[in-house]
Amino acid sequence: MVATTAEQPFTIAKIPIGSWSFAIRVWLAMILALFVSFWLQLEAPHTAAVTVAILAQPTRGQALDKAAFRLLATVVGVTASIAITGLFSQARDLILAAFAVWIGVSVFAAKLLDGYRAYAAVLSGYTVAFIATQQIDTPQHVFESGMARGAAIAVGILSIAVVNTLMFAPDRQPRLVAQLVATHRRVREYATAALRGEPAESTTFLALLRDIVTLRPEIASVALESSSGPVTREAARSVAVGLVAELLAARVFNNGRVHGRDVETEASARSELLRRDEEVRQDLLALRSANWPARLWRAPLYRSYRFAAESGVRAALWVAIAAIFYVWAGWPAASVSLSSVMVIVAFGATTPNPRGLTALALVFTPIIVVLTGILEFFILDGTDAFPLLAIGLAPFAIGAALLMTSKNLLWSSFGHLNLIFTVLILAPSNPQTYNPQAFLFASFFIIAAEGLLLAAQTLIPPVSDEKRRMRLLAEARSDLQEPAGKNGEAAEEAAFRDASRIGQFLAVGGAQDSRALAEMLSCFDQSTILRICDAKLMQVADGPLAPLADEARAAIVERDTATLRAIARELRETAPQKDSIEADVAACLVLTSNIVDRSRGVDSPREAS
Repeated sequence: MVATTAEQPFTIAKIPIGSWSFAIRVWLAMILALFVSFWLQLEAPHTAAVTVAILAQPTRGQALDKAAFRLLATVVGVTASIAITGLFSQARDLILAAFAVWIGVSVFAAKLLDGYRAYAAVLSGYTVAFIATQQIDTPQHVFESGMARGAAIAVGILSIAVVNTLMFAPDRQPRLVAQLVATHRRVREYATAALRGEPAESTTFLALLRDIVTLRPEIASVALESSSGPVTREAARSVAVGLVAELLAARVFNNGRVHGRDVETEASARSELLRRDEEVRQDLLALRSANWPARLWRAPLYRSYRFAAESGVRAALWVAIAAIFYVWAGWPAASVSLSSVMVIVAFGATTPNPRGLTALALVFTPIIVVLTGILEFFILDGTDAFPLLAIGLAPFAIGAALLMTSKNLLWSSFGHLNLIFTVLILAPSNPQTYNPQAFLFASFFIIAAEGLLLAAQTLIPPVSDEKRRMRLLAEARSDLQEPAGKNGEAAEEAAFRDASRIGQFLAVGGAQDSRALAEMLSCFDQSTILRICDAKLMQVADGPLAPLADEARAAIVERDTATLRAIARELRETAPQKDSIEADVAACLVLTSNIVDRSRGVDSPREAS
């Protein structure tokens, strides 16, 4: 009981002290950004505060990583704004079409990326919304607006970096190491159960696989935490790839079993699992000691170009529908509303359910408008003193940041939207303006944008989860027909890429589609064993067994399991000892034939040892 109590974090008002620390850091960074922006007399000081709200992350490395991508994406977005307005400044219809196409391109890129790289892609899209769209009537001011926005973003980035450093924001690395160590322990337990002949549970396997691949974006963020960050990132990446390889080796062995025992195949599989486990252990040692790992594995992400293209086209159509409506309605200051449409479309590209995000925004925004109105017209109430602005913002910024740390996705989303939209609607300036009419117009146009976008997404819905599952499954089937190592990837790297595809499959409801999940896992098993087998056959490709290796490759292409077993018997007869290369190749061919037969629903014949 004492140990359990010691593990509980210290809390204030039942909220962990770490969450309070994060929330206070966000508020202080926002106030610092506004103070510096006012002092420098920047054109859009609230952009610096919005930057802090967007970059609000619980660890220092994550904030710095996101900041770096935000700065890069802003440069891309400003360049695109200047190019679009320069080419189409004389034709409003063409410039609106160009905005829609650019958002589509940004969403397409975001769907091919993950983590903060995907965020950078959408940021380059909605930067055009804030710069070019709102300057559509004065294109000659686009460059000035872009420079002003870039300066404000730089101030926001520096502010959050300074506050995180002075307040000792936690690093991601210690927790990442602990997660990888704990995951390694769970993978070893799974592998040990496989060696004992216990039935493999797909739920355990999928949970482990998902936990590993979801660490991919977080591993990248540790690179900026210290001078040894790049070494830590590479070591952690090698651990993650090695864990997937060990997990797959255990699953392949378990699923390649037949009725009865094949002693030689089990011995080979045990040796392979021990080798994989030792590699992971060595990489973990390198990670803890901040040394370069023995192998520099890449952790490739699976990319579905067709799905990304479909999402990009839909996003472009949503923006085009909104633009057509605004032109038809002839609303004054409609550029503000169109900018809001582009921002929500862009942010929706980083979520599994874009229409759900729009619906949440439509529900949350009126609440945020009321809260911001209370802040502006009841709490601040015409004050120009900066200390009063800082004090008035405190409960709203800290409260929203605390909600962001909630494990409840709904509350977390509300907190993030609240933090960003409060600053956007309030738009702190020096001196602060208090115009109820401007406030109501800005609020109305944001809510109207969300309603219009939701209508457009109902008319042209996002790609459904079922369609995405079927697309991923079709691509998995297609990849089975491709030769191993076609992209120059090592077998371990290709396995991680396939594992990320399964993670994407699960993210769109794959766990509830048992039939499609079973086929997806079958494709995964076959791809894995075929790559392992190809690597084993390469070891005997140049010697006297080269003809048998060529025959085995041909049999693998034809999925001729009888020939594979015959070649395995011949290799065992010529093997000088049980732990020789020939014996390993023979064991791999037996496992391959068993897994291929299992995928067809054929009972594998009992292999004599």
